[in-house]
Amino acid sequence: MLNPQLVMQISYQQEATLQQAIDLGLRQEEFEQIKEILGRTPNFTETAIYSVMWSEHCSYKNSILWLKTLPKDGPHMLVKAGEENAGLVDIGDGLGCVFKIESHNHPSALEPYQGAATGVGGINRDIFTMGARPIAQLNSLRFGNIDLPRTKWLVRGVTKGIGDYGNAFGIPIVGGEVFFDDSYNTNPLVNAFSAGIIDTKKIISATAKGPGNPVFIVGSATGKDGIAGAAFASKDITEDSANDLPSVQVGDPFMEKLLLEATMELAQTDAIVGMQDMGAAGITCSTCEMSAAGNVGMEIYLDRVPTRQDNMLPYEILLSESQERMLVVVHKGKEHIVKEIFDKWDLHAEQIGEVTDTGRIKYYVNDQLVGDVPAESLVLGGGAPQYKREFKEPSYFQEFKKFHISQVEEPEDLKAVADALLALPNIASKRWVYEQYDSMVGTRNMTTNRPCDAGVVNIKGTNKALAMTVDCNSRYVNADPEVGTMIAVSEAARNITCAGGEPSAITNCLNFGNPYNPESYWQFVGAIKGMSAACLKFNTPVTGGNVSFYNQTVKNGTEIPVFPTPTIGMIGILADRQKVMTLDFKQKGDLIFLIGQYTEDIASSEYLSTYHGVKASPAPYFDLELEFQLHQAIKGLIAEGLVNAVHDVADGGLYVTLVEMSLPRELGFDIVSDADVRLDAFLFGEGQGRVLVSVTEEQEEAFVEFMVESQVNMTLLGHVTKGKMQVDEKHFGFITEAKEIYQNALAAHLEN
Repeated sequence: MLNPQLVMQISYQQEATLQQAIDLGLRQEEFEQIKEILGRTPNFTETAIYSVMWSEHCSYKNSILWLKTLPKDGPHMLVKAGEENAGLVDIGDGLGCVFKIESHNHPSALEPYQGAATGVGGINRDIFTMGARPIAQLNSLRFGNIDLPRTKWLVRGVTKGIGDYGNAFGIPIVGGEVFFDDSYNTNPLVNAFSAGIIDTKKIISATAKGPGNPVFIVGSATGKDGIAGAAFASKDITEDSANDLPSVQVGDPFMEKLLLEATMELAQTDAIVGMQDMGAAGITCSTCEMSAAGNVGMEIYLDRVPTRQDNMLPYEILLSESQERMLVVVHKGKEHIVKEIFDKWDLHAEQIGEVTDTGRIKYYVNDQLVGDVPAESLVLGGGAPQYKREFKEPSYFQEFKKFHISQVEEPEDLKAVADALLALPNIASKRWVYEQYDSMVGTRNMTTNRPCDAGVVNIKGTNKALAMTVDCNSRYVNADPEVGTMIAVSEAARNITCAGGEPSAITNCLNFGNPYNPESYWQFVGAIKGMSAACLKFNTPVTGGNVSFYNQTVKNGTEIPVFPTPTIGMIGILADRQKVMTLDFKQKGDLIFLIGQYTEDIASSEYLSTYHGVKASPAPYFDLELEFQLHQAIKGLIAEGLVNAVHDVADGGLYVTLVEMSLPRELGFDIVSDADVRLDAFLFGEGQGRVLVSVTEEQEEAFVEFMVESQVNMTLLGHVTKGKMQVDEKHFGFITEAKEIYQNALAAHLEN
């Protein structure tokens, strides 16, 4: 119950001051703009509303102008970027795939378990709020030096948070990536991806319509956890950030499961006008965005909101980011349908207001007006600020380009190098992480025991499957943001293609430093340009995503940003799920071919950066046109049944790819290198646009004919062995030895 006297004193009568606005994260010029919009000085509650809605996290004020340049049209698009809670693509048979990726970086830096768990919960709500049932999850995780105690604490907390929430919620995690680098020591990145299936005739819009229609809050009660979380996510991680711990939300996966089922049941009725998840900025965001989308207003009575604590102030209720809540606009006269369904699932469903035709959001407590704001002035693409920041090329960019392979001496014992690479945290098996996740719940995952370059899930009731992946090598992006991001999109498409799918569309999670730092903003602009070029080439439009700035730490007044990390989440369609392609060698004697262009290149490789300690080098070799041609060839080979294993050459280079193909059946390989290329570059270089395939004796003739016609480069490397690994007739050990190193290295780091 709210205390009316306290409300009057703090939220209604007190005008906000400039210093209060600045303390809440607004800039002086923004505060003056708010005064012009309102025609008066805002009170404290109204200032708090603008502070979260105009925060970087909600308004994208420093990124929206560049985001608008990304390609949004494609052959499968049903809902474009920015139109709803998540993107939607057509997968045929009257079905669509709703998918999205978002960050929960700052909360995870402070409280890794709840930060990661609520990231999983939030991204799944974005999916089922549209009426889609989530069927699969991925995650992309970045941590600092693995030997630091804090990094180990973060890894344990984040992975347990993801596992506990996802497992209890009942959605399988079918893939992901984990990357370690010192740049993430203070500020880890936790990017969560979810995909769901929907009947395209039953999409629920995040739009309010119909003056007089009731507005409900459904799900969990509102508490003080996560207050101003959006504003917290829009500033630096510093030594004082522990004071922001209340900004971290607390999740309840069992409550979310009930909310999912109630929502799915509600979606089958004709009671809903619109619905939106209460994520960042809570009630404030959902009421403003839904109203602005429908060109309407709302009157909201905060004293009707179910709360966990007594005497919560208006701004606390408005800015709370308590989890497992949604806002629902209901057709007048059908309120009982909503109440009955949510009562059945033992969830709150309270009417807290109604839609108006004013275009304004009016917030009341005990019939006392405590806030009155025009909805359009608060939202992305409306009245929220839009800035185009200055950017400049950092000095390191040209320095990195000066690297040449001749500056590094080739080691004499390359077997020792190979073993060392297999034990690196960025190369070794992530089994320690993924064994905490339930990958089998729901009986849709088709890759649990069939290793693929992408996660593949069955679309029940059809002969189709969905392939999905998350990809970004942030070392490449740091070396060259434009090329590095083109590589990220291309690798995502390559992984989908190698699994037998047709790339369809992407979502992105753009993790960068301070947008007011011209060098950090230059990285962001370069990434957008690279993403646009690659998405246009592969015809994979951007359906939406998330921008996360301020991923850095400030020490002694100096900003230390993370590697720029534009994580790409991509989905693809397998028209025939029987044609899923796996990456494992099948039998002794099969021929091993390298498809694609090869160059003598070790730039930005794990081998160069970690083994040799050379951090300054350009992005690896990449040619977008040759990459596209490679993908077309791989699609043809799989469609015609001319290969029995396919795996892209990525982190760690050719040698690691060969080991990964050998491990599942404990086979081996005997290959011959290119005499014109340094052997370390041949084995460990990460030049792009290459895929390894294995071919049976019966497939060989047709395979060679197909490749000659495709005009894509192919090289016969050697053949599959029973378990011995051999390069240029030199013994590199047995696969059982490599397996021991590869599968146990990460655990050895984390458990010591």
